[in-house]
Amino acid sequence: MIDETRQQNQAVAAVETSGSRELIPAPRASGPPARQDTAPTGPGGERSPAWRLMVALAVLLLVAGSAGSGWYWWQQRQRNALPAGITSANGRIEAEPVDVATRYAGRLDAVLVDEGAMVRAGQVVARMDIRELEAALRQAEAQERQAQRSLEARRAAVMQQRSQFALAQTELERARTLLRSGSGTRQVFDQRQATRDGAEAALDAADAQVAEVEQAVQAAREAAERIRTQIVDSTLIAPIDGRVQYRLAHTGEVLAAGGRVVTLLDVTYVYMTVFLPTEQAGRLPLGTEARIVLDAVPDYVIPATVTFVSPQAQFTPKQVETRSERDRLMFRVKLRINADLLRRYAERVRTGLPGVGYVQLNPDVAWPDWLQPGRRAAEARR
Repeated sequence: MIDETRQQNQAVAAVETSGSRELIPAPRASGPPARQDTAPTGPGGERSPAWRLMVALAVLLLVAGSAGSGWYWWQQRQRNALPAGITSANGRIEAEPVDVATRYAGRLDAVLVDEGAMVRAGQVVARMDIRELEAALRQAEAQERQAQRSLEARRAAVMQQRSQFALAQTELERARTLLRSGSGTRQVFDQRQATRDGAEAALDAADAQVAEVEQAVQAAREAAERIRTQIVDSTLIAPIDGRVQYRLAHTGEVLAAGGRVVTLLDVTYVYMTVFLPTEQAGRLPLGTEARIVLDAVPDYVIPATVTFVSPQAQFTPKQVETRSERDRLMFRVKLRINADLLRRYAERVRTGLPGVGYVQLNPDVAWPDWLQPGRRAAEARR
């Protein structure tokens, strides 16, 4: 209401001339109307004590809130501070890859798993086309049967030659007896001895033929067994429990020997790779306790063990988040998670997740409460 009255007063001004008043329009203001100060004032235009008290209270509340926030931040920082004997480094979760590949060249008949699927050790993941191998196996088995029949015939010939040798030996002994008694002639004795020698040579030849045919039978049997092994190896099975990371070949593709079909991730061999400076890695024995906290699941502290310390320093890779760490020579360290724990949570294991690895440099320094294995309290995560 006051603003409206002010505008009306500014619109018209009264001017008095020679005893009479003349109404003259006043010029309009070019800018917006001035804002009145609504703060209470005293008789002399000074601020009232109540207003000054309100301002002082507001400033006091602002200062108290800032101090409380700073104190809470400092308390949390002190609570999550690492002891002198424990260090930390950024890293990512990795798993050991295992390739399932063909042993022999051939055409891929079917791939039975998809990327991301969990497989068990011994599970069939792919099959090769075995029609050609089956034909080769039938041929090898036929050759084996033929060699077996030939062996039986040779053994029968040996039995015949052994009988003839026995007869020739008997006739020779009879001729020798007659020759000694004067009833026989030297000519007959020589004939019987020649006959016996010929039967013995024929028996030795028959025995040699049997041994040769036995080797042929063994070769045919081994050829058939080799083809059976190829048929068995044409069924590709998972050697480990794991997850299918990549499907590298498709049905109908012709693969060379050793061609990769799928890549599995061993979910029982999972670790985080971190990089530590020389002064820390140099006094880090294998088997040292470690902890892992992932960004995706900050509620849990995962127990781990140092299983590898690189013998050579290197520049850290690009995925290390801190630029200062990438510019220094560091030692690569593996923090492996317990295999039994991984088996219990195999379905939830993921790779590539970033996180922080904590390593106990001094075994005499105890782990802080917020790095104890298991679920962390909510205040410890802040």
